[in-house]
Amino acid sequence: MTETPDVVVLREGTEGLSMESYAEALRERLPDRTVTLARTPRQERELVAEARVATGIDLDPELVESASNLELFACTFAGTDHVPTDELAARGVGVTNAGGIHAPGIAEQTIGNMLTFARRLHEGWRRKQNGEWRHFQSGEFTDSTVTVVGLGSIGQAVVQRLQGFEVETIGVRYTPEKGGPTDEVVGFEEDAIHDALSRSEYVVVACPLNDLTRDLFGEAEFATMPPEAVLVNAARGGIVDTDALVSALQSNKIRGAALDVTEPEPLPNDHELWDLENCLLTPHTGGHTPKHWDRLADIVAENLERLDSGEELVNGVLAPGGE
Repeated sequence: MTETPDVVVLREGTEGLSMESYAEALRERLPDRTVTLARTPRQERELVAEARVATGIDLDPELVESASNLELFACTFAGTDHVPTDELAARGVGVTNAGGIHAPGIAEQTIGNMLTFARRLHEGWRRKQNGEWRHFQSGEFTDSTVTVVGLGSIGQAVVQRLQGFEVETIGVRYTPEKGGPTDEVVGFEEDAIHDALSRSEYVVVACPLNDLTRDLFGEAEFATMPPEAVLVNAARGGIVDTDALVSALQSNKIRGAALDVTEPEPLPNDHELWDLENCLLTPHTGGHTPKHWDRLADIVAENLERLDSGEELVNGVLAPGGE
């Protein structure tokens, strides 16, 4: 290699998007830096060994061992559970994620799912498929109560887009004393969540999956939700007990569900959820956006400047130096 790269873009793409496009977006933002796309395993080994910044889905621990100049790994996913953070921390390499870049698309899809149930658009589509011109009753989204569980970037984007719909909003967050953009903010305590669920026509799941939130929505929660309630899961499948959800949908304990994520995922072809008319399913596509690389390139370019100045990194998961 003739030039030592400031940034090396690893070869594996994501969501059907070209890594060449990502590299080009970085070059536009970093005209005075060297940005190189590694197209083969050999190029990855050679380039990562010299680069200050590597960016991609994952970084092989063997590459970390040889990366003498590496200061930052910029993951192209929001989640970094798969990233070898222990090895990176041991060598003082910082880690950032792509948190927030998917929020607009996920929020738009979430709003669309709620409006679909409010206006029963899915029933209209079903009758169109049958060539059936027959009227049906629709509801209104106006005056509904929407509970948004999680007020991170996705939850905030959902709440922002609810402005103007004339709905009441309840936010659930770990630190309710900090307040939030919703009309009301509560914590994750059982009594607080059940009180919110009991008053909600729509419940949006937008929180991370962790020990606290795993199976957060189960039989007890569906029993509390009104029969006209709709669950929209835009986060992770493991936050919802799938068996309990299937039972609630089959017995009309709740009106419906819109799932962009499931547990298990991918959902098996013979799973009961596929056959439930009151369950809308999309294959984890809520965050897909043509602006993916532009938004991520903005973050990585800013963080390169912050590395130079010693400032705290945007979307930091692990600070340089392993702190």
